[in-house]
Amino acid sequence: MSVQKAAFRAALPHTLPILAGFLFLGISYGFLMISKGFLPLYPIFMSMFIFAGSMEFVTMGLLLTTFNPLAAFILTLTVNARHIFYGISMLDKFKHMGKKKLYLIFGMCDESFAINYATRVPNGIDKDWFMFFVTLLNHIYWVGGATIGAILGKYIHIDTTGIDFVMAALFIVIFLEQWLQNAQHSFSLLGLFISGCCLLLFNDNFIIPAMICIVVSFLLLKKVKEVKADAVN
Repeated sequence: MSVQKAAFRAALPHTLPILAGFLFLGISYGFLMISKGFLPLYPIFMSMFIFAGSMEFVTMGLLLTTFNPLAAFILTLTVNARHIFYGISMLDKFKHMGKKKLYLIFGMCDESFAINYATRVPNGIDKDWFMFFVTLLNHIYWVGGATIGAILGKYIHIDTTGIDFVMAALFIVIFLEQWLQNAQHSFSLLGLFISGCCLLLFNDNFIIPAMICIVVSFLLLKKVKEVKADAVN
């Protein structure tokens, strides 16, 4: 069995839960874009080349308002600020990947990051190709869902009120899944507390301050735990 084929087989099961979510979200996105008057090519190509679920929903609104590149840049940075920390976390993993690194950087969505960062790749499986196929499969799922939604939305008309909440719902589900999988909830509670405080202080501009505070807090807690562990030893 080739290296790529083995890596693909190892990656596929990890992405199947994402398949269900991305198909539903992508179809919802496609329907929503068509309901706003866009041609089917818009959601198809946006899902292909932007590949940032929440930002694609936001971009739809930007395309319907007066063009303001500075506001669009700031909004994009705010919505996707978490990817800065994703990238920092993956520096070592991407260090010696060659050309595959370019696609992995482009395709690093929340779900791909979660799998590639946390999954222990089985022995005998090439880690670089494993991460590549995880990213590629998730990308295909999202584009496929958006394409289905765009095509069906052209011929099937439904009430799309509230459908743009699906991304928020996805993040809630991801959080709950992580909560149920871990017995220790101190970091989750700390993240919620910091986010709540930043929301009160900064209103709609809370994401970047919250991310910075969360990362700093986690690093400090990690350092404290390391010091305690060294003291015990």
